[in-house]
Parts: sequence; structure tokens; C-alpha cells
Amino acid sequence: MNRIFTLTVNPVVDKNTTISSLVPNKKLRCSEPVYYSGGGGVNVSRAINNLKGNSIAIHFSGGRIGAHLQELLSKEGIEHHEIDLVGTTRENLSVFDTATDLQYRFGLPGPQVNENEWQAGLDIVERSLSENDFLVVSGKLTSGIPDDYYMMVGEIAKRKKAKFVLDTKEGALKHAIKTDIFLFKPNLSELASLYGKETLSNKMLEESAKDFMATHKCEILAVSLGRRGALLVTSDVLEYIPAPIVHEKNTIGAGDSMLAGMLLKAQAGHTPKIMIQYGVASGAAATLRQGAQLCQIEDVERIYKWMTSKDSV
Repeated sequence: MNRIFTLTVNPVVDKNTTISSLVPNKKLRCSEPVYYSGGGGVNVSRAINNLKGNSIAIHFSGGRIGAHLQELLSKEGIEHHEIDLVGTTRENLSVFDTATDLQYRFGLPGPQVNENEWQAGLDIVERSLSENDFLVVSGKLTSGIPDDYYMMVGEIAKRKKAKFVLDTKEGALKHAIKTDIFLFKPNLSELASLYGKETLSNKMLEESAKDFMATHKCEILAVSLGRRGALLVTSDVLEYIPAPIVHEKNTIGAGDSMLAGMLLKAQAGHTPKIMIQYGVASGAAATLRQGAQLCQIEDVERIYKWMTSKDSV
């Protein structure tokens, strides 16, 4: 079967804890922290693993936190290949206030990456990919990596006849869309940014999505709309896939879980609509869990069954 690779150039170790109340100028007693490997493609690989699928996570790794990241991936049984960095992998902190049911997320900057290090990432992608494999690039770049890096990765996928899956933002996004894309999953603001807008009305969304497909080499466009679900666009389809109403506890990794669900259905040869439906179910499932647990298969299957039964009525 065609394999799924994820590439994460700016991974993270997520540290999650809780407090009884967030107040200023006072020492706050936190619960024992729980650690998760994370960041773009790593989250996609973890979500695929939660859904009983398999992937290979290619990621940059440096310092003590990078070693911890590798330990976490190995503990979860996720196959991974690391590119060693001189700099240190970043760590994020997520604090949940039990008094208010509010979550506070603190993101630290990523490491500086040297040219020989990011070039090593290209080399391992070149060596790893085979025809019809899926290659997911997900997450932001970090200092030292050129804005056209994901475009370089996409060109490797094109030469290898692999399927390039894109989920990024800012300068990296504007370059990466110049190559051939199998699946592009922007959120509303990311698609809007390509058209010089902060957001898009429903009419503008549909017009922009059609324009993107007409002017770029992209097979499937799935615009994530958060609680509204997603917009599916192909060469001959434009359809909204609604999301179920769920009691959200957090949104960490919902987009990555959505992408994981779509990839597994694509790998199994399903239609774009089924891909997006399962992806929306996976994204909704991720919001049911605290911290960075991502989607869990029992939640996804229950939500997907409900969505598809409603769809058939």
C-alpha cells in the first residue's frame, strides 16, 4: 500500500497542566504536567496512529527537548526519522483553568536551522518517497529555513510521482502553492490571505475557491471552516460538508486530526467527499478531549456514523 510520510520542520513538545484559578502576581500551583509530541506533521502522524493507521514522521530535532520529542514518538509506536539540529526543539505550555473552563496556550519560538540542516531534510525526503506515496507538509517554518522550502519539497514529490499534501501559512504557503498539490487544506483566513483579505464571506469563499482551483495545479481543496465544517472543491464539485455540534473542550490539533482522517480515507481509495466527511468527524472528535490528545477512533467513528446517516436521509 502507498505510504504516508509527514514532514515537520518546527516540531514541539507540548507541556499540558491545570490550575484551580488563574490570578496575577501569585504563585500558582499546577497539576503534574503531561507531555505530548506535537507540531504540524507530528500531530498528523499521531492522529493517524490514533485512528489505527500508519505513517512515517520525518522531523527536525535538537537538544534535550528534541531528545524528549523522539522518546515520546517512540513510546507511541510511531515510526520516525529525525534530522539532527544544533539548535534546540521548542516547547509549548498549555494551562487549563478549571474554575473558568478556559485554556491558555503559550508558544515559544523555534530554533535557528542552518542550511546544511534543512538541506538534510530535503535529502531524506528524496530518499524516502516512492510513486503514489503521500507526503504531508504541515506547520510553520522556523528561522533559517527559506520561505520556498515547502515548494522545494513539493517539487521532490512531483519528481517522485508522490502525492503532495499541503497545510501551512504565511510566506511558506504563497510559495508552496506554485507546485503540484494533491490535497490543500487551508482554513478560511489562510485562503483569504492568498487574495489579500482578512476573511471571506460565503460568496467570496466560493469564488476564491473556484479561482484557486482554476489557477493552480490542485486536485482537492478542503477549506476548513471550524464549527461550520468544511468546503470541498474539486474540478467538478463544490460542496459544503457540515460539522456536528459538539461540546468543545479545546481546539488543539483539530486541524491536524482533520487532515489525518482525510489521508486515511485517501489512502484507502475513497472519494473526496468521504475523505472530507471523515476528516470533519476527526477534527470534531479532537475537540472533545483535553490537552493535545487529538482525535480518538471511538469518537471519530461515532461522529462519522452520525454524519453519514444524516447525509443519506
